[in-house]
Amino acid sequence: MITDEPPTLFPERAPWAEYPEHSRGRLSPEPISRTRNAFARDRDRIIHATAFRRLKEKTQVFVAHEGDHYRTRLTHSLEVAQIARSLAHALRLDTDLAETVALAHDLGHPPFGHAGEDELQAQMQRWGGFDHNVQTFRVVTKLEERYPQFEGLNLSWETVEGVVKHNGPVSHRLDEPAWQAIADYAKDWDLRLGTFASLEAQAAAIADDIAYNNHDVDDGVQAGLFTLEDLADVPLIGPVLHGVRKDWPDVGERMTRIEAVRRMIGVMVEDVLAETEARIEADEIRSTEDVRMAKRTLVSFSPAMLADLGVLRKFLFERMYRHYRVNRTRSQARRILAEMFQLFMAEPETMPPEWSGKALSGDETKQARAVCDYIAGMTDRYAIEEHRKLFSLDLALDL
Repeated sequence: MITDEPPTLFPERAPWAEYPEHSRGRLSPEPISRTRNAFARDRDRIIHATAFRRLKEKTQVFVAHEGDHYRTRLTHSLEVAQIARSLAHALRLDTDLAETVALAHDLGHPPFGHAGEDELQAQMQRWGGFDHNVQTFRVVTKLEERYPQFEGLNLSWETVEGVVKHNGPVSHRLDEPAWQAIADYAKDWDLRLGTFASLEAQAAAIADDIAYNNHDVDDGVQAGLFTLEDLADVPLIGPVLHGVRKDWPDVGERMTRIEAVRRMIGVMVEDVLAETEARIEADEIRSTEDVRMAKRTLVSFSPAMLADLGVLRKFLFERMYRHYRVNRTRSQARRILAEMFQLFMAEPETMPPEWSGKALSGDETKQARAVCDYIAGMTDRYAIEEHRKLFSLDLALDL
């Protein structure tokens, strides 16, 4: 029923929402904070993490030095966090937890985006492989060194669960070598790897899809890889563009693009809210336990939206992700990481002392993982400069 009453600004949380006061706690117990609840405290630890700061110069699609206006992993993560928080608010979930998982979700990405991940997976194949989701888990539970009393960030159970399982149950992946770290960790702290994560984590996962599909359209047009006219017949974005031009026939292409992307985000968010509310009702979800034991993902796009997104993604794959300019960057990136990895494996003493010490353990698998961790933590700019110092004689003589 439509009324003149404004929506409740701070709706009461739903019974299937996570409550920080009911958190399962931290692996290393800590005193309760006077100023923040458990999930807000997790969010702040992620924001202050070294790995989070490095996202400002890690590739989304375009390498960081290619332009100031393209998305980086940092700006992408902030956009994901905003959308996740909005979804959580509308669904009466815990907004702090949704935001926290969203801010953390890309901490494990190496330099140069998926090209970097593909190359590290190839180089690490003999020693357990590489997966950016597992690397994110390793960052927050081990690699961040900011506290004297424990490894990692000592995040609450619900946040770690969300980092690991935001895309769904992962028990079927534990036989993969790259996932061994999570399997071992779960022996000491049961993350219920065969169940779904919280609705807050699911909101963060779908916010990632909403963000990257929209900003890839935006960045692709700005980069000149395709035009707004090329998008006119593409489902989802095409009708939105038509609506913008009808409402604002006199604005320029730049404002048309910005308004279209803004509207498309709104269309996708409304679709998720309607589909999620329908699934919660249909599946008789009444508690967080019902969420974890559900037979399907609950925060989801509708079938019609998924079909439209499939066509849009195919367009982006053909016109953007495999554009020759992007392919050249991918090729350069893979060569840079491959050459550094092989050099560090052959001569670990060429790494900085804090990393060479870990690599010179006498165990080849530990050495490879240390090399991988070092490279995965690099920004695009640092990787390019490090490669030049290692392979350019003129620069090497100046060190």
